[in-house]
Amino acid sequence: MLTEYHCHVLPGLDDGSNSLGTSLAMLEMMKEQGVKRVIFTPHFYCHQEESVEAFLKRRQASFEIIKDKSPIKNMLLGAEVAVESGISEVKDIEKLAIEGTNLILMAFPYRNYEPWMAEEVYNLSIEYKLNIMLAHVHRCIEFCSEDEIDNILSSNAIMQVNNDAFGNWNEKKLAKRIVDECSRVVFGSDAHNISDSMPNWDIIKRKVKPELLESSDDMLDRFII
Repeated sequence: MLTEYHCHVLPGLDDGSNSLGTSLAMLEMMKEQGVKRVIFTPHFYCHQEESVEAFLKRRQASFEIIKDKSPIKNMLLGAEVAVESGISEVKDIEKLAIEGTNLILMAFPYRNYEPWMAEEVYNLSIEYKLNIMLAHVHRCIEFCSEDEIDNILSSNAIMQVNNDAFGNWNEKKLAKRIVDECSRVVFGSDAHNISDSMPNWDIIKRKVKPELLESSDDMLDRFII
């Protein structure tokens, strides 16, 4: 059972799908590629949101639009939470964990790595007893030194790798290293649409061993509350 850990399918919620039609087309593509379980992870930027509760209401409203029409019936709600200064102190931040689990998807900002980023992630995990899943870690290659990458990969976090990283000249070396060295790795398309950022599970099925996909699929079940 392929599990989609990272996608922007919910319509009208972030920079992903902009309509019900696009959302259903994305889900149909995933189904055709073998995906049987989807975790919806719309962007959460603390500085742009009124509150976690307001975000959750918008997320639920968007989900209601597609839930009865989706060709994939096993669906869970989560978020891609941007690591920002003070994020670990935001009221109700723990409610952004993938529903039914203590897993939360976090994404480092696209800027030079600084120690406070790791501190925010660590503080959030300790304060709320959450397990951290780091989104598209292979993109750190652009913003981190070798030592900083070593520190990130040696952390206790689950590493989420985008399927298309193995086809990206700049990212594939680090993506392969993550898969080879890290004991907890999951995959996701990070799909935003059906044109230039579409579901791409056919790529990862060609690039990694079946047992790695099985391990990715099973990861979610280990953290069900």
